[in-house]
Amino acid sequence: GDCIFMQCMDNLKRYHSKIRRIQVSHSQGKEMVLTTGIDPSKVFMIPIGINGSYFPRQTPESKWAMREKYDVPQSATVIGSFQKDGEGWGEGNEAKLIKGPDIFLKTIQILNGKVPDLFVLLSGPSRGYVKQGLERLKIPYRHFYLDDYPQIGELFQCLDLYIISSREEGGPKAVLESMSAGIPLVTTRVGQAIDLVRHEKNGWMVDTGDFEGLAFWAEKALTDGEGLQKILEEGQRTAEAESYVAQTERWKCFFK
Repeated sequence: GDCIFMQCMDNLKRYHSKIRRIQVSHSQGKEMVLTTGIDPSKVFMIPIGINGSYFPRQTPESKWAMREKYDVPQSATVIGSFQKDGEGWGEGNEAKLIKGPDIFLKTIQILNGKVPDLFVLLSGPSRGYVKQGLERLKIPYRHFYLDDYPQIGELFQCLDLYIISSREEGGPKAVLESMSAGIPLVTTRVGQAIDLVRHEKNGWMVDTGDFEGLAFWAEKALTDGEGLQKILEEGQRTAEAESYVAQTERWKCFFK
């Protein structure tokens, strides 16, 4: 129902003959584009990749060093959320609901008390809604709005878990970023997570809006060590398969 989106879809229908290639980042997007009647041979699905060198596998040493650098408690159980989820580019006190900040807060509320020394690490602009919610719940957090994208890789080194709670996504890149860094990922069934995450194989995935499911699998990932390393290793293989270098041939085909 978004007017800009509907105008874009209308233009796509009208100008099929002038379009040679369309890149989509996930299967849901591909299905949506194909509803316009465009020739399927013009539509290429290539996920939003990452530079894996920015997200090396977390080690006990890197975890300790980065928590020291960013003043994150060494004893805490740290859950990350690094994406913009407020309306506009100001404080972001109004929730951008497609990004699911309300779902994130409900998930954290359930985990509070079940998970010892819970701490939330935030990055990205316009996080006011989540910050106010965490303060209301009396859950400690830190928020960093970084100057350089590679620094996000340092924040991943601080984490015990990453949560994606969105209702709609083109990416997010955090799917592959967390996998590359060896951080357990719990996500809603959204964006390229639909294609890249295999539940209990390389991460954990629940239906969109299922905050109880997010909390359940987050607690399991944090407390049940059996099989965790296998899941993290499989996640790393997924991330490596979608690095910029690994995607080179697909982009060559796209531009051929």
